[in-house]
Amino acid sequence: MASILIIYSSTDGQTQKICQQLQSVIERQAHQVNVVSIAEALQLDLTGFDKFVIGASIRYGHHSPQILKFIEKNSPLLDNKPNAFFSVNLVARKPEKCRPESNPYLQKFLKRIAWKPKELAVFAGKIDYPSYNYFDRSMIRLIMWMTKGPTDPMTVVEYTDWRQVELFGQLISDMK
Repeated sequence: MASILIIYSSTDGQTQKICQQLQSVIERQAHQVNVVSIAEALQLDLTGFDKFVIGASIRYGHHSPQILKFIEKNSPLLDNKPNAFFSVNLVARKPEKCRPESNPYLQKFLKRIAWKPKELAVFAGKIDYPSYNYFDRSMIRLIMWMTKGPTDPMTVVEYTDWRQVELFGQLISDMK
């Protein structure tokens, strides 16, 4: 039984929801899993964990600066344990951009960090226009218009492939 820490950065809650599903999958394999926000993770003593998973959403083309700070601070520890990273973004809704090697946001992120995650995943996020403030709704609609996505301001679409999340949870359980 391993002690696994899942750290997330979530703008609208979808990355947190994915982390909770990963936790459920991994705990069925008799592992102990803690899911914490990046703000909480920055305050934790990490030495007692056997495996690390970091999940981060994209907003306006970037992962959270706190994720970068955490990785920079903890790179040596992360490198010496089984670890994984996943990105949640709407561009992953497109079949040609839903794999780690073909997702531009994940590839750009990996070039910015020294840490080389042992396992990678990309999950499509969720559009929930009614829940966004005016600025975010307008900006996301513009981005969706440019990328041929839904623009109706009443649209709510969850693009996350939950079977893919389940498989990634199994992969994390089996990491050595």
